[in-house]
Amino acid sequence: MNAALLVAPDFLLIALGALLARRFAFGAPFWEGVERLVYFVLFPALLFRSLATAPLAVADAGALATTALGYTTGGMLLSALAKPLFALPRDTFAACFQCGFRFNTYLVLAVAARLGGADAVALASLVVGLMVPVVNVAAVGMLARGHAGRIALEIVRNPLVIATLAGIGWNLASLPLPQVPARVLELAADGALPLGLLAVGAALRFGRGGLPLPALAWFHAVKLVALPAMALALAHALALTALETQVALAHASVPTATSAYILAARMNGRGAPVALVISTGTLIAAVTMPLWIAAAA
Repeated sequence: MNAALLVAPDFLLIALGALLARRFAFGAPFWEGVERLVYFVLFPALLFRSLATAPLAVADAGALATTALGYTTGGMLLSALAKPLFALPRDTFAACFQCGFRFNTYLVLAVAARLGGADAVALASLVVGLMVPVVNVAAVGMLARGHAGRIALEIVRNPLVIATLAGIGWNLASLPLPQVPARVLELAADGALPLGLLAVGAALRFGRGGLPLPALAWFHAVKLVALPAMALALAHALALTALETQVALAHASVPTATSAYILAARMNGRGAPVALVISTGTLIAAVTMPLWIAAAA
């Protein structure tokens, strides 16, 4: 399938969410409720179900996990350069630092489903689950200024981390999923991605944000160009399979998660520049993401 057509439905759902939020009187509380429902209930159900029933051993994905850790670490290092390069205020830098490596989980899983069905979703779920704690430790650590207790609390109560550990544990124990719970999880998982993408669109904000244009361009270059380039290089170096390479490129090339805005707004009140990076990056990714996925084919 043409790479542009592969990602088009997902970006169209994001656009629909933006349209619904601006043209219809659903109200901010409605969209906040949708985001919370997806993040705390539906998406954990999808992750758990994908990992618990995946026909792959966690050990088999070691090269893919190493690849993801490699390009994510590279993104962190490049993001850290933004502060000295652009003389960003401490709070603005701490909020925006995460924009160079955090990923939109909904888009990763949605694209993976069309790349290779259940096998690709299982691989992508594993990557997402393993990287969620990594990126959250880095993001919260920068925002919390070294308060280890607060960092640990954010990780321990993260529903994606809990769902990932539970799903992997269930798989390793070779436990069957009873019919009724399996069906409930399937129905919940089916709603996670479309609702999540609609919520992403509803959350887009294009205000100036107080971020210099060169810094904005830097974070986009790191997230949408450097990360997928590193992913492609590592995939070749570690001899990933074709499907693993596509999953790695999909994960590396998605825009920053909207949850980065929520985290920044809650922890240091500098959500506006993060919203600007996320929103403009989502538009740019509609062009860059198909190019990277095509490069992995």
